[in-house]
Amino acid sequence: MNTGILATRYANALLRYTEETGGGERVCAQVRRLLEHPQEDPGPLEPELERLVRLLVRNGRLEDVRFVFRSFIGMYYRSRGIEVARLTTVVPAEGLERKLRSVLEKQLGCEVLLETHIDPDLLGGFTLEIGDYLLDGSVRSQIEAIRRQFVISNNRIV
Repeated sequence: MNTGILATRYANALLRYTEETGGGERVCAQVRRLLEHPQEDPGPLEPELERLVRLLVRNGRLEDVRFVFRSFIGMYYRSRGIEVARLTTVVPAEGLERKLRSVLEKQLGCEVLLETHIDPDLLGGFTLEIGDYLLDGSVRSQIEAIRRQFVISNNRIV
């Protein structure tokens, strides 16, 4: 069976179970930590998460755990009306983060969870990802656009 379908089914079951127990926020936080730092010892798992892992082991689906976790996080945020945005900058920019979060919350009409990342390869500017939308205001992409225009106008590969 398709891994995406299986991951969605297990994630949906975990979401429904955490809604019944009221542990969604705890489980979501632990799942995020597990995905962000897979080499660290997670300590004791939340009871709902431990039950899911036992089920995955029993059904021989433990190799799909990352897909299940990612699906669960997306479903959890959608159920709470939270939109996740990823901001990548060259250096930390708290002022930009605050402004973007407030603009996005006004435009989208929901709470925005802004994940920030540092990438010195951008050279300057920032990129912002929301779902399938990418706003690329990086210096690196502007240099690449200029290079492409130069290649096209000179009809040769640089």
